[in-house]
Amino acid sequence: MPNTGLRDIVESRRTNAGLGWLLIGFLCLTAAGEVVTGDLVWAGFTVAVAVLAAVPALAYRTPAAMLPWEVLLLASLPVIGRALIAGVTVDGVVLTGRVSTYLAVAAVALIVAVELDVFTPVRMNYSFAVLFVVVATMAAAGVWAIVQWVSDLYLGTSFLLDGRPEEEIETALMLDFVAATASGIGAGVLFEYYFRRRTDSRRRLPDEVGERL
Repeated sequence: MPNTGLRDIVESRRTNAGLGWLLIGFLCLTAAGEVVTGDLVWAGFTVAVAVLAAVPALAYRTPAAMLPWEVLLLASLPVIGRALIAGVTVDGVVLTGRVSTYLAVAAVALIVAVELDVFTPVRMNYSFAVLFVVVATMAAAGVWAIVQWVSDLYLGTSFLLDGRPEEEIETALMLDFVAATASGIGAGVLFEYYFRRRTDSRRRLPDEVGERL
């Protein structure tokens, strides 16, 4: 019997949804572990990523309506990286996982951009797509800075208020925003050239979802 291509589409849908839910489960388990260890801020961030990833399935009421698994893998990598990097000492230098923080912020912006492009009638040209992801990354970085500041004030953490002079804290914060912007540019280019041009994410969606778009 000749292959009509339908088998590939069905398998792609099932595989994509299965891998997507597996990664969401991983994020939830990671968040639970962070709660146990008292890392409430990162636990909240990880839960937020998991909720964003599950929005399409909840909105369309079908577990098959899932983001491309590659997007969720990219969003999970900063969480994995932070778990592996944070606190590790190399030649007397303690790695704080700040790089993973920048990538995590960019991952959130990438998730939002892909959800808008795949699950809504919104279409963005190349320049606007990159600009949107960059601006969304900068906005997420600003929110993340506020969350860290509030955590330092009320939860006793030391993300920003760690005893350094105010000038040093402000300089470090500005460098964080610059790094987050650079990460956003990378995420924007990745969104345009891979998720929109190299892959057809809509082929992974159930027919009833595609008909609504």
